[in-house]
Amino acid sequence: MPRPSQDQDRLLLAAGAALYPGLGCAGLSVRRVAEAAGVNPAMVHYHFGSKDAFLRALLQRHYEEMFAALSLTSQGEADVMERLAAALLGIARFVREHRPLIARVWADAQGGESVAQDFLRANAPRHLGVLLALLQEAQARGRLPEQPPLTRFAFLMGAVVAPLILAGGMQSVGAMPAPLLAALDEQMLSDAALQKRIEWALLGLASGV
Repeated sequence: MPRPSQDQDRLLLAAGAALYPGLGCAGLSVRRVAEAAGVNPAMVHYHFGSKDAFLRALLQRHYEEMFAALSLTSQGEADVMERLAAALLGIARFVREHRPLIARVWADAQGGESVAQDFLRANAPRHLGVLLALLQEAQARGRLPEQPPLTRFAFLMGAVVAPLILAGGMQSVGAMPAPLLAALDEQMLSDAALQKRIEWALLGLASGV
């Protein structure tokens, strides 16, 4: 018997990606995903084996897209500070584009959902390792002073990524003051704003102050 079209895999994953941020692991049902994808619910089990396996595939698919780009920008012959800036920009773009999904993963993990916890345990060390390696290389090449690795990493994430999460959260609940809302995209979320924060953050680290 021929295997059903792999288009169903993609339809189911796309439907899951749209539904998961609002429903989480507990609320996302096989039937609801299948209905949104326009396929028979049995196809979730056929292609993925179980609801948990489907959720793992859904989360991993998004992460691998980001990690592939991160790995590519972190390597090569370019100046280490340029590679570091590109890696930070890639992570920031991913957070900006997938903030609802990321927020839900964290909420599910904190709520005890094993799929989300396993996902974070398996993947968080991967991009952390890439960034820490770039920062260590920059230090070894004399481009950054010697600094505590995790303190340095936390500073960069606070300067570059945290504003995206804060702005997205305030925007989603209508807590952003109207005068600031008009400037949100340009001054906090745009590529230009991301690049400026990355530039300032790296200059701050390089100063050693």
